[in-house]
This record gives sequence, C-alpha cells and structure tokens, in this order.
Amino acid sequence: MVSQKTNMLGWAKSAMKSLAEIRDEVIRLARPLGVSSSDLPTYGHTRDFAYPHIEVDESRYHYVIVERGQELERKSTSDFDELLFWIFADTTHSLAFAYELNNRAEDQDCRRIAFPKQVELLALISASMVARRAKEIERILIDAPYNDEPTKEANRIRRRDAT
Repeated sequence: MVSQKTNMLGWAKSAMKSLAEIRDEVIRLARPLGVSSSDLPTYGHTRDFAYPHIEVDESRYHYVIVERGQELERKSTSDFDELLFWIFADTTHSLAFAYELNNRAEDQDCRRIAFPKQVELLALISASMVARRAKEIERILIDAPYNDEPTKEANRIRRRDAT
C-alpha cells in the first residue's frame, strides 16, 4: 500500500505544479483584471528591477524579488493558494495605486482610494483573497490610520512654491 501525503485536514495533497502550470493558472485568474504580462511575474528567471519571479523546487514554491542583481525578498511555501495570494496581492496593489494616481483626490491620503480599489480588484479573483487582504489592510490602518494632513501640507508647499 502506498502512503499518500495529506494536509492538516486530511485531504490528499496534489503534486507540485510546474512553472508552466503556474503561469497558465495566473494568466487565467488575471484575465478579469485586464493586465498585461508585464504586470505579472516571470517564471524561472528574473526580469530584475524589483519585478517578482516564481521558482519551484521539489517541495516549495518561491516568490522572489530581485533588483540590480540582488535578491531583496524570497517567500517560500508548499501551498499553491498562498503563492497565488502573494502574486495577486502584489499585482492588485500596483494596479490600485496606479488607479489612485490617475484618480487622485487632492489633499487626501492616497490609500483612501487605493485600498478599496485593491479589494475591488481582488474580488474579481477570489473571495478568500479579499477577506485576507481586507484583514491586512485593517491591521495597516490600525498601525497607520488614514492621515490627510501630510498630503495637505505637501500641496500647500507645492502651491506656495508655484507662485
């Protein structure tokens, strides 16, 4: 009898996905976001310039960020859903802040637009990703609440210097 590996709930674990399988799933999930391939990670090699890439070994997925040839971050997991969360949390973060920049409300903390936009984008992919990111945002705002004053002050200085 062959023993089968199971997760904490006793469900059978599936084999590690290949880079091609990961890429295909990421592209499928990203379709509703309308992103280009340059908004998504590369697979098996780095693009550098702090763009993420994905590596896979026999037991773990690795989400890696390299800038100027230096590895800045490496997160590793055996959970494919965790890897997908990392990918789409970063992708939607970038999209949400780009959206905020194009829809900026003067004198307002940029996160007031970007955070809800990120949650809206994640909702196009997965309810569980929305729930997880919403909790993360809640913790961020406990530690660093919305604060419009620095933006207002920067705008006052900019307007003053422009005259």
